Amino acid sequence: MHDATMAASVRTRERGRAGAAFVFDALRQDIIALTLAPGTVLSRLKLQDRFGLSSTPVRDALMRLQEEGLVEVFPQHATVVSPIDLEKARQGQFLRRSIESEIVRMLATKPDRHVIERLNSLIRQQSAFAKIGEYDAFTAADQAFHNMMYLSADVSDLWEVVNRHSGHIDRLRRLHLPVRGKMRDVIRDHKAIVEAIAAGEPDEAQERLRDHLSRSLGFVETLRLNHPGYFRH
Repeated sequence: MHDATMAASVRTRERGRAGAAFVFDALRQDIIALTLAPGTVLSRLKLQDRFGLSSTPVRDALMRLQEEGLVEVFPQHATVVSPIDLEKARQGQFLRRSIESEIVRMLATKPDRHVIERLNSLIRQQSAFAKIGEYDAFTAADQAFHNMMYLSADVSDLWEVVNRHSGHIDRLRRLHLPVRGKMRDVIRDHKAIVEAIAAGEPDEAQERLRDHLSRSLGFVETLRLNHPGYFRH
């Protein structure tokens, strides 16, 4: 009986961890996509109903989101989607730009035809999504493009590190995405990065990457004017 009880307890914990991870991923995706906009109140009871889970995995998921600065928890009161914090956005941008600059340099030093083909395939996907205005699918393909570079440079663990610090800059980019010409600019930038990698030009690849990852913060004032409630004051 003791062994059976322990085994049941282990299974319960595993289900709880899996449930918390599922809730975390789903809510994080909604927050980054601005489906859950800054200021949205998250009811734990409603989340339990939505995901069909008990309070523990929902609580654990919200704690992880709090650690990333994507929600603010007010004990005995409410959990609220946090406003976009420009300082955190700048730090997330700095981290990603620093790491990816070294990645594209590595890839351009020894161009790999298969890597280039995979990156170009993802660019074609983005182009298709841009034509029909599928912002969320475009964003997923954009993330896949950058993730592919980490995988190709054999530093995939760093992708998780960057993601944990990119919630605010990613929301800023998503807010910027519907601006006329933005998706076209992203596709153009990606093509320029891949062309530099394929040509074996590390310096050019780094310059194109840095330029690509530096743009959204340049539009902050316009975005704040159009969405004043989305930003931390």
